[in-house]
Amino acid sequence: MPTLHVCPLSRLPETVAATGASHLLTLVNVGTPMQRPAAIPAENHRTVGVSDIAGAMDGHVLPADAHVAAILAFVRAWPRERPLVIHCYAGISRSTAAAYVTACALAPGRDEAEIARRLRAASPSATPNRLFVEIADRMLGRDGRMVAAIAGIGRGADAFEGTPFSLGLDA
Repeated sequence: MPTLHVCPLSRLPETVAATGASHLLTLVNVGTPMQRPAAIPAENHRTVGVSDIAGAMDGHVLPADAHVAAILAFVRAWPRERPLVIHCYAGISRSTAAAYVTACALAPGRDEAEIARRLRAASPSATPNRLFVEIADRMLGRDGRMVAAIAGIGRGADAFEGTPFSLGLDA
């Protein structure tokens, strides 16, 4: 069964090593310094430069269709033979949104609320970026169900950074 692993930037090297991941999706502010773990070939790494915001802010990059399209293109091309690691700076908002979007995109018949409940069970601090979810919901034709499902699990527990977790893609 293919798995997604989510972590903060500070735990990236150990998460990649522990999972044996072949692919890496990075969601960080434009200009954030980071080094790709050597175990991940450059062609298996995608960086999406976007801020963790849901409304326009000076000096920040608002999530947009192009960002979600880049995520969807990358995860759909992932061969799923080995795990995929998704990370952002804190491992709480952008990365958990991308994991949720990935799970919904790769299993179009799965119930959005069930995926959201699994996300909450795996990560008490997960607080998926609302705008990422809204854009993906529209792009995936989920008719508001993704947005409602994430609203249904509510804001995650307060944390400085999330604890690494995994999310299975099984039905």
